[in-house]
Amino acid sequence: MKQKYIFLILAYFLLNPLYAQITVSGILDSTVSMSAGAGDAPEFSIGLEEYANIRFQSKIRDKAVVYGAVNMLAAVGDYAANVALLAKYDSSSSGINPTAYVTGENYIAGFELERLYFRLNGETVSFDGGLMRLPFGYGQVWGSSDFLNPKNPLKPDARPRAILGTGLFWYPNDSLKLLAFGAAPRDPFLQDGKGWLLGLSVDQHWDKASIQALYSYETPKELSENGVHRGGFSAKFDFFAGFALDMLYTYNHEAKTEIDGFSLSAGADYSFFDGNLIVMAEYLYNGKTSSTALNYGGSFSNNHYLYTSFTWRINDFANITAALISGFDDISFTPLINFNYELFQGATLSFSAQVPMDRDLFNNDGNRGEFGPVPPDNLQPFLNFTGERTGRYFNCTARLRLRF
Repeated sequence: MKQKYIFLILAYFLLNPLYAQITVSGILDSTVSMSAGAGDAPEFSIGLEEYANIRFQSKIRDKAVVYGAVNMLAAVGDYAANVALLAKYDSSSSGINPTAYVTGENYIAGFELERLYFRLNGETVSFDGGLMRLPFGYGQVWGSSDFLNPKNPLKPDARPRAILGTGLFWYPNDSLKLLAFGAAPRDPFLQDGKGWLLGLSVDQHWDKASIQALYSYETPKELSENGVHRGGFSAKFDFFAGFALDMLYTYNHEAKTEIDGFSLSAGADYSFFDGNLIVMAEYLYNGKTSSTALNYGGSFSNNHYLYTSFTWRINDFANITAALISGFDDISFTPLINFNYELFQGATLSFSAQVPMDRDLFNNDGNRGEFGPVPPDNLQPFLNFTGERTGRYFNCTARLRLRF
């Protein structure tokens, strides 16, 4: 049924003469992956994926704009197994929603309505409503303030999650933005008004700096009878180097939140050799009940992390990035490498690899880490359902991306 509604929406915008100004764009990714399995995973596995993100927008005179986007996917091997597993046990993951997929003779296919919202424009005021993204904070890697759209540097290609909500924007001048927003609860089946989000944010920009202040209130629900309060601050400065600070404090009276409600990241980037080499580092303190914590909207279970990267611009068409994601509490690491080559305008070929590491990998002493080949049992979301401890010693992908 979801596929039917998606195609009806597309057909409406394409055929209705009122939307004659419609524009369509998107990406098409053709990806192959190879992995060396760890734990109960196959020793060697391969996957193929064909993925498209198709975006469209249409102006209604000069007063309104309608935006939409759909994801389409066909997969086999590793990718198909992951989609099927997520569909069975977890329909809230980021990326394409796998709750609706069909099985073909040698593939599975999935569809998702990713964005569908409108914007009403005024001279200094605009109003957005629908299935959309509300991003917060200036953090590049961890996204402490971006609690509605959690980030994960292990999945850099994941599409930012949308929320069903509204935003009222006011621009008193060119450098100041005020936002009042609301969002539906994470559980879409709640009918009693619990878990709704209301909030305010303000952004001030200067030539070399920007700051943002954020507050949101989540209405009472189970385990938070007094509601949940979130307050954040984010800043970026561009002087001799680029600096970013991003923090969010989540307070739940019933949980007696203390410092464990803090998520705070701070980082810097600097370029050498006329901009051909970019070095970046960003630290994260992740409180146990904060916005970046596992089971609280984020993906991480320990307290202290560091992301470091080096990007070298080889020429006008190619660049290579080497990065290291480090977890200090359990001494685990994941090195990443990514190479991009622009074949021609609109077409990019990329290669990437990840190598999870922890103490158990080298000593076989049972000290498995969060970023290791086989994470601890409490970090494997499907372990209780499948009874398997799966992981990877190595994973690499090759992708051809076409933009249209």
